[in-house]
Amino acid sequence: MKSENVMLAGDVLTWATTKTTQVKTLILAVAVVLVIAAVISAYWRTKSWVATLVAFVLGALVLWGINNMDSLKGKVGSEIDEKPAASAPHVRVAQALPGPSAHEIGQL
Repeated sequence: MKSENVMLAGDVLTWATTKTTQVKTLILAVAVVLVIAAVISAYWRTKSWVATLVAFVLGALVLWGINNMDSLKGKVGSEIDEKPAASAPHVRVAQALPGPSAHEIGQL
């Protein structure tokens, strides 16, 4: 085997990390373009500054969420991984109250 054909694991990891970063950057760029289009569309359709401001704030929240995906993933994961309560709540079934049953009421 020639040494030119050997690919080291470090090279693969570097390539994968680079591609992952490029994909994240592309997704963020597309999201920015979509948010700008949504804000312009909100103003175009409504001619209202309030609707435009709402579209801008919601778009900013989406962009913030995309930028902070790792932080959000950690927060959600920590809440899901929490241990459940020590024991399940007990359910007590009460005796039937005196009076007509649901079947008897249905026949009336």
